Amino acid sequence: MQTVEKWAGRILGIVFVGFMVLFMIYPVTYAILGSFKTNMQLVLGESFFPREWHFENYTYAFGKLNFLVYTRNSVVLCALCTLFSIITSSMAGYCMERYEFPGHRLLQTLYTALMFIALGSVSIYPVYRMMNSLKLTGSLLGLALVLTGGQAANIFLVRSFIRSVPREMDESAILDGCSPFRIYLYIMLPLIRPIIAVVGLFAFRNAWNDYITSLIFTMGARNLQPLTVAVVGLRYSANAAAEWHIMTAGATIALVPMLLLYLVTNKQFIAGLTAGAVKG
Repeated sequence: MQTVEKWAGRILGIVFVGFMVLFMIYPVTYAILGSFKTNMQLVLGESFFPREWHFENYTYAFGKLNFLVYTRNSVVLCALCTLFSIITSSMAGYCMERYEFPGHRLLQTLYTALMFIALGSVSIYPVYRMMNSLKLTGSLLGLALVLTGGQAANIFLVRSFIRSVPREMDESAILDGCSPFRIYLYIMLPLIRPIIAVVGLFAFRNAWNDYITSLIFTMGARNLQPLTVAVVGLRYSANAAAEWHIMTAGATIALVPMLLLYLVTNKQFIAGLTAGAVKG
Protein backbone atom coordinates (compact mmCIF):
# COMPACT_ATOMS: atom_id res chain seq x y z
CA MET A 1 0.00 0.00 0.00
CA GLN A 2 2.83 2.37 0.86
CA THR A 3 4.48 1.58 -2.47
CA VAL A 4 1.30 2.52 -4.35
CA GLU A 5 0.96 5.76 -2.41
CA LYS A 6 4.63 6.54 -3.02
CA TRP A 7 4.32 6.04 -6.77
CA ALA A 8 1.04 7.96 -6.87
CA GLY A 9 2.74 10.87 -5.09
CA ARG A 10 5.64 10.83 -7.54
CA ILE A 11 3.33 10.76 -10.54
CA LEU A 12 1.24 13.64 -9.19
CA GLY A 13 4.45 15.57 -8.47
CA ILE A 14 5.77 14.99 -11.99
CA VAL A 15 2.44 16.01 -13.53
CA PHE A 16 2.28 19.16 -11.41
CA VAL A 17 5.88 20.17 -12.19
CA GLY A 18 5.34 19.42 -15.88
CA PHE A 19 2.22 21.57 -15.93
CA MET A 20 4.04 24.46 -14.23
CA VAL A 21 6.98 24.18 -16.63
CA LEU A 22 4.60 24.21 -19.61
CA PHE A 23 2.72 27.16 -18.11
CA MET A 24 5.97 29.14 -17.78
CA ILE A 25 7.57 28.15 -21.08
CA TYR A 26 4.53 28.47 -23.38
CA PRO A 27 4.29 32.32 -23.51
CA VAL A 28 8.04 32.65 -24.02
CA THR A 29 8.03 30.06 -26.81
CA TYR A 30 4.96 31.67 -28.40
CA ALA A 31 6.63 35.10 -28.42
CA ILE A 32 9.85 33.75 -29.94
CA LEU A 33 8.05 31.79 -32.66
CA GLY A 34 5.62 34.67 -33.24
CA SER A 35 8.52 36.98 -34.00
CA PHE A 36 9.13 34.97 -37.20
CA LYS A 37 5.51 35.07 -38.39
CA THR A 38 3.61 37.59 -40.47
CA ASN A 39 1.14 39.86 -38.76
CA MET A 40 -1.77 38.01 -40.40
CA GLN A 41 -0.64 34.68 -38.97
CA LEU A 42 -0.39 36.18 -35.49
CA VAL A 43 -3.79 37.88 -35.61
CA LEU A 44 -5.62 34.83 -36.98
CA GLY A 45 -3.68 32.34 -34.84
CA GLU A 46 -3.50 29.85 -37.70
CA SER A 47 -0.64 27.72 -36.36
CA PHE A 48 1.75 27.53 -33.44
CA PHE A 49 4.82 27.25 -35.65
CA PRO A 50 5.56 29.71 -38.48
CA ARG A 51 4.71 28.52 -42.00
CA GLU A 52 7.63 30.60 -43.26
CA TRP A 53 10.41 32.09 -41.18
CA HIS A 54 10.34 35.88 -41.61
CA PHE A 55 13.71 37.12 -40.37
CA GLU A 56 12.95 40.53 -41.85
CA ASN A 57 10.95 41.33 -38.69
CA TYR A 58 14.26 41.67 -36.85
CA THR A 59 15.82 43.58 -39.71
CA TYR A 60 12.94 46.04 -39.56
CA ALA A 61 13.16 46.33 -35.76
CA PHE A 62 16.89 47.07 -35.78
CA GLY A 63 17.04 49.04 -39.03
CA LYS A 64 13.88 51.14 -38.95
CA LEU A 65 12.90 51.29 -35.29
CA ASN A 66 16.35 51.87 -33.73
CA PHE A 67 16.19 48.81 -31.49
CA LEU A 68 19.97 48.74 -31.44
CA VAL A 69 19.89 52.05 -29.57
CA TYR A 70 17.25 50.77 -27.13
CA THR A 71 19.29 47.61 -26.54
CA ARG A 72 22.37 49.70 -25.80
CA ASN A 73 20.33 51.83 -23.37
CA SER A 74 19.13 48.72 -21.54
CA VAL A 75 22.65 47.31 -21.28
CA VAL A 76 24.10 50.58 -19.96
CA LEU A 77 21.20 51.01 -17.53
CA CYS A 78 21.52 47.47 -16.19
CA ALA A 79 25.30 47.78 -15.83
CA LEU A 80 24.93 50.99 -13.80
CA CYS A 81 22.17 49.54 -11.60
CA THR A 82 24.18 46.38 -10.97
CA LEU A 83 27.29 48.36 -10.01
CA PHE A 84 25.37 50.77 -7.76
CA SER A 85 23.41 47.96 -6.11
CA ILE A 86 26.51 45.93 -5.32
CA ILE A 87 28.35 48.92 -3.84
CA THR A 88 25.49 50.32 -1.75
CA SER A 89 24.04 47.03 -0.49
CA SER A 90 27.42 45.57 0.46
CA MET A 91 28.48 48.75 2.28
CA ALA A 92 25.14 49.14 4.05
CA GLY A 93 25.00 45.48 5.01
CA TYR A 94 28.56 45.59 6.34
CA CYS A 95 27.99 48.73 8.42
CA MET A 96 24.65 47.57 9.83
CA GLU A 97 26.03 44.18 10.83
CA ARG A 98 29.45 45.14 12.16
CA TYR A 99 29.00 48.57 13.75
CA GLU A 100 26.76 50.15 16.39
CA PHE A 101 25.79 53.78 15.90
CA PRO A 102 22.95 56.07 17.02
CA GLY A 103 19.68 54.93 15.47
CA HIS A 104 21.13 51.54 14.48
CA ARG A 105 18.17 49.53 15.77
CA LEU A 106 15.63 51.96 14.33
CA LEU A 107 17.31 51.88 10.92
CA GLN A 108 17.45 48.10 11.00
CA THR A 109 13.74 47.92 11.88
CA LEU A 110 12.82 50.33 9.09
CA TYR A 111 14.80 48.38 6.51
CA THR A 112 13.15 45.14 7.61
CA ALA A 113 9.69 46.72 7.47
CA LEU A 114 10.33 48.06 3.97
CA MET A 115 10.76 44.49 2.73
CA PHE A 116 7.01 44.04 3.21
CA ILE A 117 5.86 47.41 1.87
CA ALA A 118 5.52 48.23 -1.82
CA LEU A 119 5.09 51.96 -2.35
CA GLY A 120 4.90 51.55 -6.11
CA SER A 121 3.48 54.51 -8.01
CA VAL A 122 2.96 56.51 -4.79
CA SER A 123 6.68 57.29 -4.56
CA ILE A 124 7.28 58.02 -8.25
CA TYR A 125 6.11 61.65 -8.21
CA PRO A 126 8.25 62.84 -5.25
CA VAL A 127 11.23 60.89 -6.59
CA TYR A 128 10.75 62.50 -10.01
CA ARG A 129 10.56 65.96 -8.45
CA MET A 130 13.74 65.30 -6.48
CA MET A 131 15.65 64.01 -9.51
CA ASN A 132 14.35 66.89 -11.63
CA SER A 133 15.70 69.40 -9.10
CA LEU A 134 19.08 67.66 -9.41
CA LYS A 135 18.89 67.86 -13.25
CA LEU A 136 19.09 64.06 -13.55
CA THR A 137 15.76 63.28 -15.24
CA GLY A 138 17.24 63.35 -18.74
CA SER A 139 20.00 60.80 -18.29
CA LEU A 140 20.46 57.08 -17.79
CA LEU A 141 22.53 57.87 -14.69
CA GLY A 142 19.53 59.45 -12.98
CA LEU A 143 17.27 56.54 -13.93
CA ALA A 144 19.87 54.06 -12.65
CA LEU A 145 20.04 55.88 -9.31
CA VAL A 146 16.25 55.70 -8.97
CA LEU A 147 16.11 52.00 -9.84
CA THR A 148 18.92 51.30 -7.37
CA GLY A 149 16.82 52.52 -4.44
CA GLY A 150 14.76 50.28 -2.18
CA GLN A 151 17.35 47.59 -1.50
CA ALA A 152 16.04 46.32 1.82
CA ALA A 153 15.99 42.69 0.63
CA ASN A 154 19.54 42.91 -0.79
CA ILE A 155 20.88 44.45 2.40
CA PHE A 156 19.18 41.73 4.43
CA LEU A 157 20.87 39.05 2.32
CA VAL A 158 24.29 40.69 2.68
CA ARG A 159 23.88 41.11 6.45
CA SER A 160 22.91 37.46 6.84
CA PHE A 161 26.01 36.40 4.92
CA ILE A 162 28.36 38.76 6.78
CA ARG A 163 27.05 37.46 10.12
CA SER A 164 28.75 34.13 9.37
CA VAL A 165 32.19 35.78 9.03
CA PRO A 166 34.03 35.62 12.39
CA ARG A 167 34.49 39.00 14.06
CA GLU A 168 37.99 37.90 15.06
CA MET A 169 39.07 38.60 11.47
CA ASP A 170 37.98 42.23 11.86
CA GLU A 171 39.76 42.53 15.19
CA SER A 172 42.98 41.06 13.79
CA ALA A 173 42.87 43.47 10.87
CA ILE A 174 42.34 46.42 13.22
CA LEU A 175 45.39 45.37 15.26
CA ASP A 176 47.38 45.32 12.01
CA GLY A 177 46.34 48.93 11.35
CA CYS A 178 43.52 48.41 8.85
CA SER A 179 40.82 51.06 8.65
CA PRO A 180 37.13 50.04 8.48
CA PHE A 181 37.08 50.71 4.75
CA ARG A 182 40.17 48.56 4.12
CA ILE A 183 38.57 45.75 6.14
CA TYR A 184 35.45 46.02 3.97
CA LEU A 185 37.44 46.21 0.73
CA TYR A 186 40.16 43.60 1.26
CA ILE A 187 38.60 41.18 3.72
CA MET A 188 34.82 41.33 3.60
CA LEU A 189 34.20 41.69 -0.14
CA PRO A 190 36.26 38.62 -1.15
CA LEU A 191 34.50 36.53 1.50
CA ILE A 192 30.96 37.50 0.47
CA ARG A 193 31.38 37.16 -3.30
CA PRO A 194 28.62 34.51 -3.61
CA ILE A 195 25.93 36.77 -2.16
CA ILE A 196 27.32 39.75 -4.09
CA ALA A 197 26.73 37.77 -7.28
CA VAL A 198 23.11 37.15 -6.22
CA VAL A 199 22.58 40.85 -5.51
CA GLY A 200 24.04 41.73 -8.90
CA LEU A 201 21.73 39.29 -10.68
CA PHE A 202 18.69 40.67 -8.85
CA ALA A 203 19.67 44.23 -9.75
CA PHE A 204 20.29 43.37 -13.41
CA ARG A 205 16.96 41.55 -13.70
CA ASN A 206 14.95 44.32 -12.04
CA ALA A 207 16.52 47.03 -14.21
CA TRP A 208 16.10 45.04 -17.42
CA ASN A 209 12.40 44.31 -16.76
CA ASP A 210 11.39 47.69 -15.33
CA TYR A 211 8.73 49.54 -17.29
CA ILE A 212 6.77 52.16 -15.30
CA THR A 213 9.74 54.03 -13.82
CA SER A 214 11.70 53.88 -17.06
CA LEU A 215 8.68 55.13 -19.03
CA ILE A 216 8.18 58.14 -16.77
CA PHE A 217 11.84 59.13 -16.64
CA THR A 218 12.35 58.85 -20.41
CA MET A 219 9.14 60.50 -21.62
CA GLY A 220 11.01 63.57 -22.79
CA ALA A 221 13.98 61.68 -24.21
CA ARG A 222 12.96 58.91 -26.57
CA ASN A 223 16.59 58.20 -27.45
CA LEU A 224 17.16 57.09 -23.83
CA GLN A 225 14.32 54.57 -23.67
CA PRO A 226 15.23 50.98 -22.72
CA LEU A 227 13.90 47.95 -24.57
CA THR A 228 10.87 47.34 -22.37
CA VAL A 229 9.53 50.85 -22.98
CA ALA A 230 10.31 50.73 -26.70
CA VAL A 231 8.52 47.40 -27.21
CA VAL A 232 5.33 48.53 -25.50
CA GLY A 233 5.58 51.84 -27.36
CA LEU A 234 5.01 49.99 -30.65
CA ARG A 235 1.35 49.60 -29.69
CA TYR A 236 0.93 53.36 -29.95
CA SER A 237 2.86 53.89 -33.16
CA ALA A 238 1.29 54.88 -36.48
CA ASN A 239 0.69 51.23 -37.42
CA ALA A 240 -0.25 50.04 -33.93
CA ALA A 241 -2.81 47.39 -34.84
CA ALA A 242 -0.71 46.05 -37.74
CA GLU A 243 2.64 45.52 -35.99
CA TRP A 244 2.13 42.63 -33.59
CA HIS A 245 4.81 40.67 -35.39
CA ILE A 246 7.27 43.51 -34.77
CA MET A 247 6.20 43.66 -31.11
CA THR A 248 6.94 39.96 -30.66
CA ALA A 249 10.31 40.48 -32.33
CA GLY A 250 11.05 43.29 -29.89
CA ALA A 251 9.83 41.18 -26.97
CA THR A 252 12.15 38.38 -28.08
CA ILE A 253 15.08 40.78 -28.22
CA ALA A 254 14.26 41.73 -24.62
CA LEU A 255 13.74 38.11 -23.50
CA VAL A 256 16.81 36.41 -24.92
CA PRO A 257 19.50 38.25 -22.87
CA MET A 258 17.75 37.40 -19.60
CA LEU A 259 17.37 33.76 -20.61
CA LEU A 260 21.04 33.55 -21.56
CA LEU A 261 22.07 35.27 -18.33
CA TYR A 262 20.09 32.77 -16.30
CA LEU A 263 21.51 29.79 -18.17
CA VAL A 264 25.07 31.03 -17.67
CA THR A 265 24.73 32.01 -13.99
CA ASN A 266 22.19 29.45 -12.79
CA LYS A 267 24.65 27.45 -10.68
CA GLN A 268 26.23 30.54 -9.13
CA PHE A 269 22.80 32.00 -8.38
CA ILE A 270 21.55 28.90 -6.57
CA ALA A 271 24.88 28.44 -4.78
CA GLY A 272 24.85 32.03 -3.52
CA LEU A 273 21.30 31.84 -2.21
CA THR A 274 21.90 28.47 -0.58
CA ALA A 275 25.13 29.57 1.06
CA GLY A 276 23.49 32.75 2.35
CA ALA A 277 20.56 30.80 3.76
CA VAL A 278 22.78 28.26 5.51
CA LYS A 279 25.25 30.78 6.87
CA GLY A 280 22.58 33.30 7.89
